[in-house]
This record gives sequence, C-alpha cells and structure tokens, in this order.
Amino acid sequence: MSSPNLHPMLNVAIKAARAAGAIINRAALDIEAVRISQKQVNDFVTEVDHASEHAIIETLLTAYPGHGILAEESGTQHGARDSDYVWIIDPLDGTTNFIHGFPVYCVSIALSVRGKIEQAVVYDPTRNDLFTATKGRGAFMNERRIRVSKRTRLAECLISTGFPFRTGDNFKQYLAIMADLMPRAAGLRRPGAAALDLAYVAAGFSDAFFETGLNIWDVAAGSLLVTEAGGLIGNFTGEPDFLEQRECLAGAPRIYGQIVPLLSQYSKFANVDDKLRASDRIRAVDPSRSHADLYARSTVGLSEEKAEDEAPAAPAEAAPQPRKLTRVRRDAPAAPSEGDAPAR
Repeated sequence: MSSPNLHPMLNVAIKAARAAGAIINRAALDIEAVRISQKQVNDFVTEVDHASEHAIIETLLTAYPGHGILAEESGTQHGARDSDYVWIIDPLDGTTNFIHGFPVYCVSIALSVRGKIEQAVVYDPTRNDLFTATKGRGAFMNERRIRVSKRTRLAECLISTGFPFRTGDNFKQYLAIMADLMPRAAGLRRPGAAALDLAYVAAGFSDAFFETGLNIWDVAAGSLLVTEAGGLIGNFTGEPDFLEQRECLAGAPRIYGQIVPLLSQYSKFANVDDKLRASDRIRAVDPSRSHADLYARSTVGLSEEKAEDEAPAAPAEAAPQPRKLTRVRRDAPAAPSEGDAPAR
C-alpha cells in the first residue's frame, strides 16, 4: 500500500519489495520444491531469487523506464545504461537461510542518484516488517520513526556480523577480530542477511554491525537506513566512502567510535604498522593452538594485557611428567611342579 506522504519513487520501491516478498513467502511454504544452484562454494541461488528479482525490475521499469538497474543476479542487463538514476537490488538477501527454512532473509532495494543513495527499502517478508528511508527525511519501520541505539558503553552492546564462508576468505583474521570484540561486548550475533543486519542497527535492535566481502547490493539500502536513523557507516578505518570497498562497519555514533580502533588494523586500507600489529594478533589467536589457550588469549581485557606486559615474568613451573602406561604381557601360567603347593 502506497502512502501520499512518501516520496513517489519510494512508494514504487515498496510496491516492488512487497511483490518480491509475496513470491518468497509462497515458495517458503514448500522449500523442498525450490530448485537450487550454486554460484560458488557456499554461495547459492534459487529460482526464487530470479523470480523475485524479475518482479522487482518489472515494477520499477514500468514506473521509470529510463532508470538504470544493478541487480545481484542479472547485473546491468536491464534498464538504461547511462542514467543518473540506478536501482540497486538484492532480491533475496540471506538465500542460504531461506533454503534451510531459517526465517532471516529480506528484500533490499535502493535508488542511487548520481552516485548517492537517496531511497531505501528493506523488507522482511517473514515478519512483514518494512524498513524505509528517504535522504533527509529520516528512517522508518512500519511507518514508525526509528533511531539507532542510545548505548554508549561497548560492554553493554549487541554486535552483529557475518562470518567468512567463501574459499579464500581470511578465516584466521576473523578469529582475531572476534577475539578482540567478544570479551568487550555483551554479545556477538551472525544472523546471515547483511541488509537486515543494517536495518536492525537503524532500529536500535543491535548496536553495531561489521562484515567483509560484501557487495554494493548488500549494503546500499541499509546504509541509508543507518544514516537517516542517526548512525554512522563506513569501512573498518571509519572512512565513509565504503559502498564498493567490500568492508562495512555501522553503528550508533559512540559505539562506532569505539569499534573503529579495534577493526582498523584489520582493514585492507590500514597502514603498515597496523597491518603488522594485526598479523601479530592473528598469530596469537592461531586456531592450531589448544582450545584452552585460545580461550585464555581471547578473553584478556585491555587492562589485563597491559598489566601482563608491565609485570615481571614469573618463574615457569615444572610441567608434570605424563604418566606412561605400559601394557604387560601375561603368559599362560606354567604347570605346577611336583614340589609346589596347590594354589588356594
């Protein structure tokens, strides 16, 4: 349903998102019947992705035939190639969740005008939650104004992220990042749909979000929701020009400011000294070490780390010698001689 108070282009985007959501909801009634293919390892696409993308593009180009299209599945095949107005579409963000029946996925649509995001829709069809934003007019969830969290202490915050899942992703780096963040925050979550993660930051449901390896259609709509809700978004070093840099950090301003120093050393844009520090940290959280050692290193706070550096080294205790188990071979008992007493 369109609203007369919304920007006309946003109304069209809402119509397109709801059309895609209806397709997704129908398919979710019988997941086993959905045809699935694999773009690369752990990166899936379904007939539902294609059908919902087609519905979105048809709705948008019917209203604005001169606009351009950038979609996850079809790229720039549709729409005008040289338009200042480009719709950025992810028809089903969270496909892996969807094909498992895990109800965390969404439709994401954004309008870029001369390179700047000006309209945004993120629609969660499982809950019928509609997140919208127009540049300069605020962000809304189901027509109710939303704002980012008011928390100011990282220790009280819930942070969402996305784990690496592709071949070639830097798993050790992510372990180091989690080792830095988990003991400092109230919780770390991995819902599995970046656009919805950003919408939740905008609504104050979580306090921050970070992830690497994201494409522009994953973050375009969510980025406008966050900024219109009073939050900050950028790359791991805090720079705001992040849309095509494949690393994203978003959060309430005070929390964003506390996370940037932790993540900046892991950014591909970090300086040499920061990259060296990150390499040392990654080696310290080497997954080849024992689980007990990993836990101990991961839960050391900043003050404890400093105290350890300043305190004199205690003499190492001698490690207890492991007990050696020896298997004794038991031979068959010999027959008693005539002079031996019988056993009792």
